[in-house]
Amino acid sequence: MKKPAKTKPEKKKPSWSDIKKSLSEYDRPALIGLIADLYAASSENRTFLHARFSTGSESLKPYLKIIENALYPDMYKNKPVQIAKAKKAIADYSKAAGEPIGLLELMIFFVETGTSFTVNCGDMYEEFYLALERMYEKALNLLLTMDEKIIDDYYDRFEDVVSSSADIGWGFHDLLAEMFHDAFPEDD
Repeated sequence: MKKPAKTKPEKKKPSWSDIKKSLSEYDRPALIGLIADLYAASSENRTFLHARFSTGSESLKPYLKIIENALYPDMYKNKPVQIAKAKKAIADYSKAAGEPIGLLELMIFFVETGTSFTVNCGDMYEEFYLALERMYEKALNLLLTMDEKIIDDYYDRFEDVVSSSADIGWGFHDLLAEMFHDAFPEDD
């Protein structure tokens, strides 16, 4: 009987510390070249780098488009609603830029888009409304941490979501109205 051949122990998978060590040996032009290669490698990398190094609404456009396509899909092409994909767009922006006003914009857009979809296309399922409610609450909590000018700039959009949800079931409208009035009790 033949003995099995000895195999070499497998090397461990590369970790961030291995990559970090290698990167520390790169000079500035080599690092820029590496980033250029990453930029060219995928649209996700480009979107990330644009968000990280850009300011203003331009860096939000790809994320807004993802949310719109995920929460207001083309029904004529039989596209499904993809809540997880819309949430991932917000998480990806948070990792790339994490700028609070940008996050607020994406969060309220998420709720506006989902609410608009159900108003225009018909009743949805409970998990859909729960996702919108949770995002509305997160966005509202974030808004309340900001200065008065930003609160004033976004106030109408938060109120409009409540108003536009008036004919939606599942307790959706009632919960949004309650959250809004708890945040702005002087407006009761």
